[in-house]
Amino acid sequence: MPFDLAPGIAAYLACALLGAAIIRGYTGFGFSAIVIACAALVTNPLPLMPVVFLCEIAMTALQARGIRGHVDWSRALALLGGAAVALPLAVTTMLTLPAEAVRLLVSAVIGALALLMLTGWTLQRPLGRAGHIAVGTIAGAANAAGVGGLPVAACLGAQNIPPATFRATMIVFLTGIDLMTLPLLGLGGQITQATFVAALIAAPLLAIGILLGNRRFAAAPPAAFRRLATWLLMALSALGLIRALI
Repeated sequence: MPFDLAPGIAAYLACALLGAAIIRGYTGFGFSAIVIACAALVTNPLPLMPVVFLCEIAMTALQARGIRGHVDWSRALALLGGAAVALPLAVTTMLTLPAEAVRLLVSAVIGALALLMLTGWTLQRPLGRAGHIAVGTIAGAANAAGVGGLPVAACLGAQNIPPATFRATMIVFLTGIDLMTLPLLGLGGQITQATFVAALIAAPLLAIGILLGNRRFAAAPPAAFRRLATWLLMALSALGLIRALI
């Protein structure tokens, strides 16, 4: 198996990946955070981050036709501009940390951002371009731990944005930030042959998950499922923190 994963751990991660792909298909976010949180419970998640980012990009290719026309490009580009500022230093810092510190940081970041989403935080008026750049900068720093989508999801969720626009803009942002992060991880020696083997193995599960998630989105509003995804992230964060601290 890639990364010398034991069969049981590999099966566990496959289940996590399928579930996260369904959530990504439905809500437009949460895939990376869920998979990395699950991985942090059983292994060092850092080598798996490039695999997760490749999976995100592949899923966008599967969803591209359905989101066309719904993307808020002004918001997406401002968010990506901010992320580009923070990513290089954030990724460099992450690669110097020991495995336990990475696991602890990933779990803590996921928990803090999911808690913000659970509070129902709302903005009194739409966030301007400068505000979206600032949020993008925070997201760029968070993406060093693989959870760059969560601050953006919290930001967009706090504004009066139609569900289809929220979902499409999240997908475009996540694709862009992952494309920026992958070369940095490659320079840090985190992309190997095992990375691409794992991504290929994951491909059928991604396709099934996206298909199921897309169908769910077409049939119902995503608000309830976003809450479900956020509660799941909170639970995984708590488990990850407990494991890292024991």
